[in-house]
Amino acid sequence: MGVIKTALEIAFEKTENVKSDRSSIDLFEAKQQGKKIANAFLAGEDEMTIQKMTDEIKNAPSSQRESLKQGIFSVLVSQIALPAGKEDEKRFEAVGKGLEAIIKNSGFSAMYKQLTQLFSQYLQEMAHYDQAIRQQYAPKLRQKEEELSRRLGREVRIDPLQDPEFIAFYNQHMTALKGNYEAVIEQAKEEARRFFEE
Repeated sequence: MGVIKTALEIAFEKTENVKSDRSSIDLFEAKQQGKKIANAFLAGEDEMTIQKMTDEIKNAPSSQRESLKQGIFSVLVSQIALPAGKEDEKRFEAVGKGLEAIIKNSGFSAMYKQLTQLFSQYLQEMAHYDQAIRQQYAPKLRQKEEELSRRLGREVRIDPLQDPEFIAFYNQHMTALKGNYEAVIEQAKEEARRFFEE
């Protein structure tokens, strides 16, 4: 009959060859620090400017600089997304400046400028879609208002955003619009990664 081992004995056997590697821990911590720096920069914290971010990279031990930059990059590149409205322009501009600080390639700057123009185009198209969807749905909404007014004996106004049928119709068309742009976003993220790794 074989020897029955406890879970603790099995765990010790599996980990006996694993030794604490201080340099791996330092690289992990540098990447985490990079993420904190990027988040502070995006949050607009006064002390975290582009200059401060580049100083943090320069002042890091040379063996950890790349990991620090990877942490910054991972946070910033994750922020490349379709804007919800004009208020996102400032965030998008900050992301671009942050990425330009760690990606020293004029190709990236040109690509990001095109992406900014694309986002502006997307916002315009989104406003146009919003207006067109509302106009297209207006007759149906009036019909529903008239029907409710007849049943209740008083004039009824329906907010389109309170009508589940309108919401479904609206979301279907807006999702199609977003789908047209999502592929470009993913491509831009991949290009940013390529520029970063060069």
